[in-house]
Order: sequence, then C-alpha cells, then structure tokens
Amino acid sequence: MTASAPLDGAPGRLTIDLGALADNWRTLARLAAPGECAAVVKADAYGIGLARAAPALWAAGARIFFVAQLGEGVAARRILPDEATIYILNGLEAGADPADYAAHGLKPVIGSAEELSRWSAHTARRGRAASCAVHLDTGMSRLGFGSFAALKHAMAHSGAASGAELLMSHFVSSELADDPVNAAQIARFEAARAAFPHLKASLANSSGMFLPARPIYDLARPGYALYGGNPTPGRPNPMRPVATLSVAVQQTRWIEPGATCGYNGQWTAKRRTRLATLLAGYADGLPRGAGGTDAKRGAEVVIAGRPCLLVGRISMDLSIADVTDLPEEAVKPGVPAEFFGAGGDLDVFAGRSGTIGYQVLTSLGPRYQRSYV
Repeated sequence: MTASAPLDGAPGRLTIDLGALADNWRTLARLAAPGECAAVVKADAYGIGLARAAPALWAAGARIFFVAQLGEGVAARRILPDEATIYILNGLEAGADPADYAAHGLKPVIGSAEELSRWSAHTARRGRAASCAVHLDTGMSRLGFGSFAALKHAMAHSGAASGAELLMSHFVSSELADDPVNAAQIARFEAARAAFPHLKASLANSSGMFLPARPIYDLARPGYALYGGNPTPGRPNPMRPVATLSVAVQQTRWIEPGATCGYNGQWTAKRRTRLATLLAGYADGLPRGAGGTDAKRGAEVVIAGRPCLLVGRISMDLSIADVTDLPEEAVKPGVPAEFFGAGGDLDVFAGRSGTIGYQVLTSLGPRYQRSYV
C-alpha cells in the first residue's frame, strides 16, 4: 500500500508489514547477543494483532514472550507452540488462582511477598516446579518488590519453593540516555543480581538496549521498537516501520479567509483554503489533539506524496486536512491520506498530536480494514 493507491472502497486501511516486524526482532536479537532477546506482545501486540504478530515473531526466532495480563497469556498460549516461554508482567493478579497460570504454562512476574507466598504454596501443593520471575522495583514505584531488603526477605522465606528463574526490573527513563536515573537503576539492579547469581537477569526494554552501558544481561525485553517505534528519540530510527495507516478522503471543499472548520471553530483560514475531510476520527484511535488550532500547529498526513496539516478538532469519525497546496485533481474522494507508516513517521505524528506512539498504536480502532503483508 502506498499513499497514492486507492483504498478499494474501504474508508481506512491498516497495513501490517510482518516482514518488517520479523526484521526488527532480528536486529534487536543481534544487539542483545550474547544475551537472549524476548518479544513483548502485550496489548494485542501493541495494537497490530497478536494472532498474526506472535507467529511471525516465533518464525523469526523469538522463543520468550511477555504479555501484561493472564487473559493475554492464555490467548498467546493458544497461538504459540508449547515450547514458547510466556511471562505475565502484571504478576499474580488479585484474586486469580495460581493454578490458572500453571495450567497454561504461564510464568507470573512476582512483585510482592504476598504473591510469592501464594505462588510457592501452589507449587508445593502441585508437587512439581512451576517457574516464575521476580520483579525488583528500582525506581518506577509501580509494580515489584519495593526494596532489595524486601525481595531478599521474601526469597529467604518462600523463594526455594517458587521456581524463581529470572530477576527483572524496569527502566524509568531509558529513552533519555543522559538521565542519571538510568545509572542509579542499573546500580540497584546489579546489587540484587549479585545477591541472586543463580537467577537470570533482565532489565533492558527497547530503549534500554541502546543505552551506552548496554544493560542487557541475560535477556532483553523489547516491545515498542519491534513495532517500528524509535527507541532512540532524537536520533535516526534504527527500526523499520511496521504499521501504515491510510484513510480515504470523503469530500473536499473551498472555504474563504476567516471561515473556521471543526467543532467550536478552533482553526481559522488565513487564505482561501481547500479542505479534505478524512474518514477517521478519535473513535478510530486518532488522537484528539492531532488537529491544528489557531493556537497550535497540527500533525501532518501524507496525501498525493506531500505532507498536509490536519486542521480543526478531530471529530469522533472524521478529521480534516488542509490540501490547498496540492493540485486540485490530486485530491478527490477515495484518495488515501497516510497518517503514519512508510511515508510518515509514527513518533513524529504522535508528538505533534500531543501524545506518544505507544498510545497511537494501541488505540487503533476496529473499523480499519487490516491487511497483513
């Protein structure tokens, strides 16, 4: 799909390049060596579709996968071969039965003494090992053991029966290579790693893999970079784009100087302006802040090979682009506008929309026609 190809009647098409996804994993696996490289496929594989993404990553060589929730783990287990290792990042969910994890061969990432006790009690009743990971919070203050002392105490009391095999933590600001919190987190993690030398170690997310200290250890856990997001903001993106979003033009019109467009008249034409109305809005996952107003510049879409500004507030089902500078014959109903992908950078689009690429990808709605190539 290119920005000049018609959409064959579909108002919006999300094209997923599974070859690029596989290439991105292989690029990151080379970077991780001699450590292993997992694949984070939570949130329906960052919005591109777990059912197609997980097999493509397996075929590329990924053998270890991370999801967020128990339900996602069950879905991934149905898709992936039995040999795949699947970790549940959110750990033992409140009220969940550890047997449900073990029954599907899922490994919770344990983040508290209570979770570790429940998991260890389950494995004792079961009479055979069921592996898990343990999560040390080194600065996020979100999930994980709140201190090294708490982790050490819990492991002394319950760790032997837990089947713990992996020590994990999560970076706070790894996309900011110069942030001193990165070095502080690495130091805290290495102190814990020294205390548990029998556990494999995993700290690096996508951006963490590119830090100068190379804190990859035994296992890297890339997510966003797999799907084409830039793990090195401010520098060229080393990853290939995976998702391309194209939406059809529904209608065009000319407005005179001083006329406004969109709800509440937030954007005013400063010249005679041609507008193209596009068949997607915030119900389809487009950021509401993508449209320009009189106070701020909007994000861009690519129409007929040229960038065009989004203007006016994004509506539930529609958005508007300024196509004044394009030849009139180049913009007609049915012509596609590319929001991001092969012709437009995901992170740039997200940044100009007041959000991040992660949110854009994981918010993509069900109304797009999905094409996998």
